[in-house]
Amino acid sequence: MNTRLLLTALVAATALMTGCGSGELPAPSTLEAMNPKPAGAAEITAVPPAEGADTCDDEATLRPGPLPRPGAMPPGSAMAKIVANGRLRVGVDQNTYLFGFRDPSTGELVGFDIDIAREIAKDLFGDPNKIELRSVTAAERISALRDKKVDMIVRTFSATCERRKEVDFSAVYYRAAQRVLAPRGSGIESGADLAGKRVCVARGTTAAAPLFAIPQRPTVIGVTNWTDCLVALQQGHVDAISGDDPILFGLAAQDNNLAVVGNPIGDGAYAVGLPKGSDELVRFVNGVLERMRTDGTWQRISAERLGALGQAQSPPEPRYVG
Repeated sequence: MNTRLLLTALVAATALMTGCGSGELPAPSTLEAMNPKPAGAAEITAVPPAEGADTCDDEATLRPGPLPRPGAMPPGSAMAKIVANGRLRVGVDQNTYLFGFRDPSTGELVGFDIDIAREIAKDLFGDPNKIELRSVTAAERISALRDKKVDMIVRTFSATCERRKEVDFSAVYYRAAQRVLAPRGSGIESGADLAGKRVCVARGTTAAAPLFAIPQRPTVIGVTNWTDCLVALQQGHVDAISGDDPILFGLAAQDNNLAVVGNPIGDGAYAVGLPKGSDELVRFVNGVLERMRTDGTWQRISAERLGALGQAQSPPEPRYVG
């Protein structure tokens, strides 16, 4: 190629790069970086019902009945109907590390709650895999039972007097304390430091009520799942998260910049949620939980699932009535 042709090619290329020979560089983009809030995030303004405001014993449950042989449930019982359907349908979580989450290496749902559900399936069928795990949000737990989308809920479901108006509960199988998760060095060291802050909770849980009791209460932001709270905190949409300590320790394990702080500001007592009026099924589930306590199954899965983060505990003492 001669010099004139080479020069012509260079000029043409330069013209393409500078906007068809205008001699001006393209204007810089005016688009701003996006930092959206998690879908459905919104302030909770209505004061939640105060836990303990009712006079019921929120942990009282029916005494367990004898456990029938797996696959041989009493004819006409709720358990026989589940066996006839060929699987146990359980509402669970898939977003709460330690209790119900999807194992990235296998894609399967695992966790302490999942193990509890499989033990119930094992005593029904003789096979822990005869189970259908249906992901439900915290806010969907009661409606899933009421609409018969699931046979039971095993999803960090605290037994409360308010909830007992619509569902029945098994014996408590785990006790939790509500605390605060905040960035290290943020100055938030206790519930008292939340005054005037933005605090995230999962909608449909009991976590909002204690926050409304704080003098100069914080702005409470409700989201769908606890992992949405983690994203909101990491992106600066909230200043802290408040929830049950095993859930918070699970979130902290995913981000070393966060720490669980302060004394408890509330508590929770996890139980299996069951359809209202299902006394026979309540007694059966309580029989499974009693078997797990006495044969060491409860202690084993507690250590395996929760021990690494210091959240393993002894089985709670049940409060049987009737």
